[in-house]
Amino acid sequence: MAKHIFVIGGVLSSLGKGIASASIGFLLQKMGYKVAMQKLDPYLNVDPGTMSPFQHGEVFVTEDGAETDLDLGHYERFTGLATNRNSNTTSGVIYENVIKKERKGEYLGKTVQVIPHVTNEIKRFIKKLAVDNDIVITEIGGTVGDIESLPFLEAVRQFRLEVGYENSMFIFLSYVPYIPTAGEVKTKPTQHSAYKLREIGIQPDILLCRCEKELDEEIKQKIALFTNVSEKNVFSAIDVDCVYEIPKIYFDDGMQSRICQHLRIEERNVDFSRWDTFLNNIKNPQDGNIKIAICGKYIEHKDAYKSVVESLYHAAAWNNVKLYIKWIDSEAQYTSQEYHSLLNDVDAILVPGGFGIRGIDGKIEIVKYARTNKIPFLGICLGMQVASIEFAKNVCNIEDAYSSEFNENCKNPVIALMPDQKYIDDIGGSMRLGAYPCKLTPDSLAFSIYKQENITERHRHRYEFNNKYRDIFEKHGMKFSGTSPDDLLIEIIEIDNHPFYLGVQYHPEFKSNPENPHPIFSAFIKAAKNN
Repeated sequence: MAKHIFVIGGVLSSLGKGIASASIGFLLQKMGYKVAMQKLDPYLNVDPGTMSPFQHGEVFVTEDGAETDLDLGHYERFTGLATNRNSNTTSGVIYENVIKKERKGEYLGKTVQVIPHVTNEIKRFIKKLAVDNDIVITEIGGTVGDIESLPFLEAVRQFRLEVGYENSMFIFLSYVPYIPTAGEVKTKPTQHSAYKLREIGIQPDILLCRCEKELDEEIKQKIALFTNVSEKNVFSAIDVDCVYEIPKIYFDDGMQSRICQHLRIEERNVDFSRWDTFLNNIKNPQDGNIKIAICGKYIEHKDAYKSVVESLYHAAAWNNVKLYIKWIDSEAQYTSQEYHSLLNDVDAILVPGGFGIRGIDGKIEIVKYARTNKIPFLGICLGMQVASIEFAKNVCNIEDAYSSEFNENCKNPVIALMPDQKYIDDIGGSMRLGAYPCKLTPDSLAFSIYKQENITERHRHRYEFNNKYRDIFEKHGMKFSGTSPDDLLIEIIEIDNHPFYLGVQYHPEFKSNPENPHPIFSAFIKAAKNN
């Protein structure tokens, strides 16, 4: 039988449940256990795919094409294990499934209620990952006291009754604030939040106390007393400069011992050797500094580019350089001279993905600057499409080149929905989501990066490069170095006589982690380092 760990949050949101869950997953996975991770989100959206990045941050895409919460990115980066569509669900999906069953008569005329029908559906989802895994770690979104979270908390309360104490564990992440004017930490928020959790019927087994500095023994004793948790199971979840330090902090505090004892599993050795090298390279880079410009329209909410940023840091560490990021708002209206002033101190430029027309003209100017000034450039998804538009306008002299996403009536849509693509039927006329194969041209920058002819990468987009313009692009020096195996879809563009100029239709950032940085980001950082 699989063991289950439930991570629940209290007091306020954004305490780091995702990082805490991922760090625990890291430790157990490094011990050799087969770990699966999932996130239960209380909101009524079916998935975050239609939610604004300003509200929700990045949409993380799994290999099998699920649009999921950004915490799944943390899970994959820390554990190195791929998630899937059974790794994330929402209240929207749960209620939708219940209603579908009711309409089909599966409840045999019974009154459909939150208990047991909704809670049973939640438990059914949790059990999906229990097959062929040793340990399932389930993070419950929101905080204790949120009305939306109640069905999920009730479901996991029931779950313990079904599987037993030694097969389930509740880890509660709470907040212990430090009040500078009083010169002391305050335990009341955690006391009240734990009380609220017990009122629901869940007694936490481990308390993770988010705080600015290590809690002393007196404070831990007080928290333990008022939350009914053993003092040995009260841990300080202190603020850190780098989130990748957290698994080591948990390990040094002995959290893995308490988890293994509770779940009646063997505590095994954890090999930190490669992780330690990564952390040391971040803290003590030996080969200088680099500055990367990220040019997008969601820069006020940097979580919108979470995986991109993390991938850059992974690659910078293994290139032994200190990374600085300069955020450029592509919606701002700048003159050519102003762009020069903004970008003349950066070592490389990255234009990430996105949707919609806002900020496009700014991105076109930024790509032009990178191309003409020989600045290493990486365009991801929309960034690749913008690079195609810029090349069409300024190199191929197609003045009205654009994307039909931004103007359905543009005369020269170099980016468009392609009616001749057989893929359209497969994706319901909407998006290409998840992993798709790509074939690389041997004599290309892309091939030199991957060092293999056939690759697979994750996608999230609707529009494609318009094949009508392939000949004129190639005539003017654009190389299509990666395509779908049948050569119908353009996946990678690049140009010669440039230190590094690459546009990819997919999202390489979804497959990078600290121990194995994605080769595209490694090559991009290396080019910036040598610029």
